[in-house]
Amino acid sequence: MRTCLPAFLLFAAACSSAAMAGDGFAWPEARKAAVNLAYDDALDSQLDTAIPALDRHGLKGSFYLILSAQSVRTRLADWRAAAANGHELGNHSLFHQCSGKGPERSWVAPQRDLDSTTVAQMRDHVEVASTMLQAIDGRTLRTYTAPCGEVAAMDGSYLDEVAPLFVGIKLIGGAVVDDMATLDPSAVPVAAPVGMSGAQLIALVEEAGRKGTMANFTFHGIGGDHLQVSAEAHEELLAYLAAHRDVYWTAPFVDIMGWVRGQQAKRGD
Repeated sequence: MRTCLPAFLLFAAACSSAAMAGDGFAWPEARKAAVNLAYDDALDSQLDTAIPALDRHGLKGSFYLILSAQSVRTRLADWRAAAANGHELGNHSLFHQCSGKGPERSWVAPQRDLDSTTVAQMRDHVEVASTMLQAIDGRTLRTYTAPCGEVAAMDGSYLDEVAPLFVGIKLIGGAVVDDMATLDPSAVPVAAPVGMSGAQLIALVEEAGRKGTMANFTFHGIGGDHLQVSAEAHEELLAYLAAHRDVYWTAPFVDIMGWVRGQQAKRGD
């Protein structure tokens, strides 16, 4: 499935609700920065804790589903409801292919080892995952988060092969974008916080505000499951963002990257 981006980019470029401060990047309604709250791996704690918390605060997140995950099979109605309520369902591949190299990668099953998966196979996995997501939420515009932040397949990087399919792609590289002018939409840096406090998470948001850029969080377990952030820290971050809506644009990654691409297109005119 090849996503058609030009019409969406024209729409984003035509939006007029941004204010430009000097040579800075323009965010909607003159906000200082954008924030994306993303959640990887389709975990139960995201359905049970993260989504209800987001809904209480009137915030929308991005949920990157492994399409073979148990919760996709057993809780499909819950994921469909989340999408209907404005949360983004993102592509995190069919089987979460990661490198099996290293002593801490014993959890990588041989058939899901990126080191023995070809570029062509990864493209097939990713395309089928997007088709399955479309069957869940009816949407065609999609973003991607590379499993483990890794794109080195057996015969080279698969990033260039899948980049045309997505509005934006996240790769490990830090929570805060340094410079919007040089940002590559197919290599947007993201951090996966584990065990961080609410104050630490908020500090990253404020750093993005000072730079006028964006903060990208990729959470996993919220108060449960693996790579946890506590429900309390997560709640503290959400409360801060809800109280500062006029400063930070908290939105699904697909919306943020549509805006970014539109602004980049206007600057290129």
